[in-house]
Amino acid sequence: MKDTIKKLLNAMLGSLRDLLPIVLVILFFQYVVLQQALPDVAQLLLGVVFVVLGLTFFIHGLEQGLFPIGESMAHAFARKGSVFWLLTFAFCLGFGTTVAEPALIAVAEEAAQVAATGQMIESSAAAKSQYATGLRFTVAFSVGLAIVIGVMRILKGWPIHWLIIGGYVLVVIMTFFAPQEIIGIAYDSGGVTTSTITVPLVTALGVGLASSIQGRNPMIDGFGLIAFASLTPIIFVMAYGMIIS
Repeated sequence: MKDTIKKLLNAMLGSLRDLLPIVLVILFFQYVVLQQALPDVAQLLLGVVFVVLGLTFFIHGLEQGLFPIGESMAHAFARKGSVFWLLTFAFCLGFGTTVAEPALIAVAEEAAQVAATGQMIESSAAAKSQYATGLRFTVAFSVGLAIVIGVMRILKGWPIHWLIIGGYVLVVIMTFFAPQEIIGIAYDSGGVTTSTITVPLVTALGVGLASSIQGRNPMIDGFGLIAFASLTPIIFVMAYGMIIS
């Protein structure tokens, strides 16, 4: 119990230290540049407290839950020796975590609203919901496939730079042919997928798997899955835009 409290306090101090530069920047521009008082100081302070607490519990939860379970499952699959089940787990992990990403949900809903405004789709609630759902599942499928490619890279020892270079060459080529309305959404989707839920589990999977395979270096081979997870959504969302247009 004492260790848990100590870890929580350390995480809280870390959160305060990380937020301090942001607070200083806001105060500087508010008082020095704009020369205005902060509106509703009590509400702002309460919001900062909630942010600190949220970051503290989130980081503590990652250390206590998501990282250990991701690494332990990677070790277990490596010992089991079944490539099929490992790849199936990798796909499901990437797909499931991406579908649950709050940032992706928000971006998909906003994209549907903009698409309706730009008359790409009907302005009905059903059409917007279908567009947002299709976008979310397209991104989720692409991330699942990305994690499978990343896991295969760890298993086979493929060099990551050639895969990334090839992927971005394809992105550049597709950019010339994709509808203008979907390009920005496609590029943004690569960023929103690698957020609070996906990153911890995927990183833990990669590090755990590289640690379990003889001849693999966790520092060299364990990382890089997030790069694939941010690349493939760009390709798939532009393809999605080509299809629906």
